[in-house]
Amino acid sequence: MSLESITTSIDDAVSGFFEPVANSVGDVVFYSVSVGGTDLPIIVAWLVVAGLVFSAWFGLLQMRKFKLALDVVRGKYDEDDSPGEVNHFQALTAAVSGTVGLGNIAGVAVAVSIGGPGATFWMILCGLLGMATKFVEVTLGVKYREEHEDGTVSGGPMHYLPKGLGERFGNAGRTFGKVLAVAASIMILFFGLMGGNLFQTNQSYAQVASTFGGEDGFLASSAGAILFGLVVAALVGLVLLGGIRSIAKVTSRLVPAMAGMYIVACLIVILANVTAVPDAIGTIFRGAFEAEGVAGGVIGALIVGFQRAAFSNEAGLGSAPIAHSAVKTKHPASEGLVALLEPFIDTVVICTMTALTIVIANPASWAEAREGESIGGVTITSDAFGTVLPWFPNLLTVAVLLFAFSTILTWGYYGLKAWTYLFGKSKASETTFKALWSFFVMAGSLLSLDSLIYLGDSALFLLSVFNIIGLYLLAPVVKRELNSFLAYVKARKAGLPGDAPESDTVKAV
Repeated sequence: MSLESITTSIDDAVSGFFEPVANSVGDVVFYSVSVGGTDLPIIVAWLVVAGLVFSAWFGLLQMRKFKLALDVVRGKYDEDDSPGEVNHFQALTAAVSGTVGLGNIAGVAVAVSIGGPGATFWMILCGLLGMATKFVEVTLGVKYREEHEDGTVSGGPMHYLPKGLGERFGNAGRTFGKVLAVAASIMILFFGLMGGNLFQTNQSYAQVASTFGGEDGFLASSAGAILFGLVVAALVGLVLLGGIRSIAKVTSRLVPAMAGMYIVACLIVILANVTAVPDAIGTIFRGAFEAEGVAGGVIGALIVGFQRAAFSNEAGLGSAPIAHSAVKTKHPASEGLVALLEPFIDTVVICTMTALTIVIANPASWAEAREGESIGGVTITSDAFGTVLPWFPNLLTVAVLLFAFSTILTWGYYGLKAWTYLFGKSKASETTFKALWSFFVMAGSLLSLDSLIYLGDSALFLLSVFNIIGLYLLAPVVKRELNSFLAYVKARKAGLPGDAPESDTVKAV
């Protein structure tokens, strides 16, 4: 029996077993209601409403304190003796590497194809709202993180839910928080292995094989798939052995380089069609409020835009606080401010650049998709670049590979923290997880296991239900932390040592 037939049999067997489960869970998690003739998943509305609530609660903090967030990233308010493992910039790039990826390249094309150019406007709005949610969850992640004897740090919803709820509501809150923490860890671990690992390897291999392998080339063969999986698994394993410091060193170089290359390519296409820019911007704004020819009209464009943005930036899902919790700081809200830049980079900047490039270039594949043809999202984006840079689809393949690699690294760290919360932080436990993670990397080039990946998506978004409940209950704690940090900033600007007095703390907001 050939390797292809073995892997196909495994795929079919696993999918046949899990597909009914995945569909049942997915029907619950992504339950939709019809709004204006278009289906709105309740989970997306849950995430968007959270962004609205926290934006109002903190007085549009994402706008008022944007410059302060940039100052914190640059290290302006760093303290040498702060606990933690990585600096603010490294924590940000590590978290961004988990969100920036195929969703920015392919997901945006899907949004523009289904919801029209106007979906871009609603994506931007959702990204801006998500900045407030990200601030809240990351501030809590740093405040309630656990510092280990070896100097490493663990954080995330599995820590701030039991600790924070216990602090506010006593034993009943702590018990409730522990239940949520176990559920959160299981969901993070499951999605990490499926969506953050197997899916990333599978899709990056498929892209590399189709671009460089040819139908009969070595890369397109089973042997080529195994070699690809082994190489990626070895690289991932080496980086994971170094922990978050090693991951941060890689992502702090990889993410800016990838994002910079991608944005420059977008700008080249835009500048080559500079006379079309005003019309493209007008098309996006008109489409947001008119959306002619879009299923569901304006509501349809809004829902599609919100849905793709929520899937892309992960604000409210509880994943990003795990990476941000490793930051070196004495003020949790300082990293919360840094984290609000994440949806801005992911959704407002990169997703918008992709959408603008597609609208301006107007590739034939987009027109076909708008007419109902089944065209893959990444194909539309690739064709848009190809209108000006015929060689760019090859470079885009490299970008997809690097995006996938950085995502595997970041979700490997997330999964490790969930694993050690469930099974204990010992050398044997961590080694077991890293071996399992590397195995899934290798298997990803051979297997697709679509039903498991869909089940993993359901688990990740179910996490947001429990996570956001905790965020609502702990919002007063976040406000106190924000006041404390703003008082510290005020004192630093005045040349005073330490934090400002309580009276100034109140005035800071």
